[in-house]
Amino acid sequence: MLKINNLHASVEDKSILKGINLEVKAGEVHAIMGPNGSGKSTLASVVAGKEDYEVEEGEITLEGEDLNDLAAEERAHKGIFLSFQYPVEIPGVSVTNFIKTSINENRKAQGLEDMPAKDMLKMIREKAELLEIDRKFLSRSLNEGFSGGEKKRNEIFQMAMLEPKLAILDETDSGLDIDALRIVANGVNKLKSKDNAVVVITHYQRLLDYIVPDFVHVLYNGRIVKSGGKELAHELEEKGYDWIKEEVDA
Repeated sequence: MLKINNLHASVEDKSILKGINLEVKAGEVHAIMGPNGSGKSTLASVVAGKEDYEVEEGEITLEGEDLNDLAAEERAHKGIFLSFQYPVEIPGVSVTNFIKTSINENRKAQGLEDMPAKDMLKMIREKAELLEIDRKFLSRSLNEGFSGGEKKRNEIFQMAMLEPKLAILDETDSGLDIDALRIVANGVNKLKSKDNAVVVITHYQRLLDYIVPDFVHVLYNGRIVKSGGKELAHELEEKGYDWIKEEVDA
């Protein structure tokens, strides 16, 4: 599904990614871990097409289609979803209206008409029930006055409604207590299927107790320096990242 080949990227003339190679297949969950400043969020942003970042070399393809020249909005229409560490607040725009607009913009990009109102309502009800979201929550202004857990749950709801091919969760566990973490993780687990893929970017192993990855990759100094199964995350939790640095720098 997603293939990244020899990806080099920079921001404000500072080199961040220095040759990333990664393949994520449909049905898989990949976790990307690493110390602060290793390039995790940059990788998420570059795949999603955020314009602050410059790709200097390498390829990113989704289902065989080259993404390098596509804007972030076009990539979203192709099926890439990025959750943010710090979701923005949009006063005056309800969660429901934001979702309706997003879905219909996606459909428009695919040459389809707007989703009929009754179908939209049915889908909203089904996904809200699946994720244990109170109906009142959906009428609130997007992220305005939301707790950290509510913001993250709202993003998982957006993901559920948009049904992306590839979901990238960038430190979605940041600032969450255990209950909120469990709710968010349960939502992700319910939305996994053989037709989509998930990339979880996290600094800590605790999220991976709830969203169990098929593969764990360690990013250090702009490169993936180690890959393994879920046991690698436990090893990192025990030893920290110093042993990775020592191995790489040796």
